[in-house]
Amino acid sequence: MSTSLRGRSVLTLDEFTSREIGFLLQLAAELKADKRSGIEIPRLNGKNIALVSEDDSIGTLLGSEIAAYDQGARVVSLTLPASHPGRCGSIKDTARVLGRIYDAIEYCGHARTLKELAAHAHVPVCNGFTDESLPIQALADLLTMQEVADKALPEVTTAFLGDGRCAIAGSLAIGAAKLGMDFRIVSPPIFWPASSFIDELASEAHKNGGKFTVLEHVGAGVLGADFVYTASWLGEQEAGWAERIRLLAPFGVKANVMDATDNPNCKFMHCLPAFHDSSSKAGARVAKQFGLDCMEVSDAIFESKASVVFDQAENRMHTVKAIFVATIGGPRPVGEIEADDD
Repeated sequence: MSTSLRGRSVLTLDEFTSREIGFLLQLAAELKADKRSGIEIPRLNGKNIALVSEDDSIGTLLGSEIAAYDQGARVVSLTLPASHPGRCGSIKDTARVLGRIYDAIEYCGHARTLKELAAHAHVPVCNGFTDESLPIQALADLLTMQEVADKALPEVTTAFLGDGRCAIAGSLAIGAAKLGMDFRIVSPPIFWPASSFIDELASEAHKNGGKFTVLEHVGAGVLGADFVYTASWLGEQEAGWAERIRLLAPFGVKANVMDATDNPNCKFMHCLPAFHDSSSKAGARVAKQFGLDCMEVSDAIFESKASVVFDQAENRMHTVKAIFVATIGGPRPVGEIEADDD
């Protein structure tokens, strides 16, 4: 019995089985190794991919371009809102036009637009990132854990500190639950995910031999963790900075938090951009207004040997490449995997 990823869209990891997620991670690892060894075989010759964005993401879009070029595909980048399809036609009509011209679409922006593109394009649509989910980032994070940890992923414990409702916390939690990992969200209760999400993920994790917990106490949340993960507290246009900073300040990742893991091999993860000092515009504003030299992570931890943030950043390229190859690659049926009869 086999399961094929050919022709599939990648909107959220919730739509994939643990075996399919494992396959994408294995394929990404193999493609990464082949690229570094100079033996990569192009499997996307003759394919055309549209990279459509409503929001800027240098790491995601540049990585996607290189991933496509490495595999022999041609790409075009369409930046919104300057060329927003709604100004010259509906998203539905635009999706149908793009689907006639391109073999796949990667989209970065809003979840509602992503869903409409996927519904009408009739070609694979990949979620580069949206305000609701980040499957490529989550896969890149899992690939990084797979590379760094001295144990199999189902044995890995990860603690996410900060806003537990944010897109990366939810996306990574879904992937971890599917793979049977121990995943913890450590957050002020006001930033906890919806109770329905917590119950669903706890059940999914238990079914796969893992755990999903949400708690407030930092010490208990990070104890025994192999990875401590955080994400940006604020966007450039975020409203209510003062209140968010006040609530999230106890959950910043500093030396005492890493020490509290009681694991000298614990690694630090961040999906970027990170406000770890005052060198950025937002960081300078926070430093001036609130007297803080960092927000979600200290510069000492961000720049430490424990930090694997740039491994994560690179791995986004390898995971999106695996998605392209698995969903539209050829000529042989790349993306077909043997599945257990269960």
